[in-house]
Amino acid sequence: MDKIYGRKPILDALDTDMKVYKAYIQKSKSRVLDDLIAKLNKKNIEISFVDKRFFDKIDINHQGVMVEVEAFKYEDLAKLEATSRLIILDKIEDPHNLGAIIRSAEAFGFDGVIIPERRSASVNATVFKTSAGAISNIKVFRVKNLTRTIKDLKEMGFWIYGLAGEADTSLQKVDLTGKVGLVVGNEGSGISRLVRENCDMLINIPMQGRVNSLNASVAAAISIYEVLRQNGFN
Repeated sequence: MDKIYGRKPILDALDTDMKVYKAYIQKSKSRVLDDLIAKLNKKNIEISFVDKRFFDKIDINHQGVMVEVEAFKYEDLAKLEATSRLIILDKIEDPHNLGAIIRSAEAFGFDGVIIPERRSASVNATVFKTSAGAISNIKVFRVKNLTRTIKDLKEMGFWIYGLAGEADTSLQKVDLTGKVGLVVGNEGSGISRLVRENCDMLINIPMQGRVNSLNASVAAAISIYEVLRQNGFN
């Protein structure tokens, strides 16, 4: 069982077929909260009204609302065949970064996000909250072997580009149309060796300041936007 916090993430979850078991709400005057309660009642979901103490030990921006839901269901890998734009995450261990990347991927029209089973953040309450509901509208695939998955994607016609600060070619000089997979690595160690070796090309984000690196979610957002731009915002 998972938990989702925050009014918008919960409202978005209620618009999907996700099973919601129970809601916990700290009552306050708010039209958004009234809408949330109305939607919960319409779906016959049990509501427990609690006082402030219920949320005191919860270290997340909960906005006085929480729901218990079924464990997050990752997408069937067979559905990768129907995708054309993917963000592939290698060792992104911070759930805030994962949630932010999912938010950008959904906002800019990507079909899905791929994460490995090991050495990676998984979808949890923080990811739900940070994605601002976007996770309910995009496919998230979880794979056993990232390198094997990249090889499979290349056989499906994908071109795989890895973001690397030391790369010689900048992303705006690369043709990012067609079936594209962008690989984003860990902020500290970057993309792992085997994943790097299986990318078709390594690309960088040109920068002019003294800082020579970006937060993983920021780098992902810039690259995702460039894919959308090159495809005529379609």
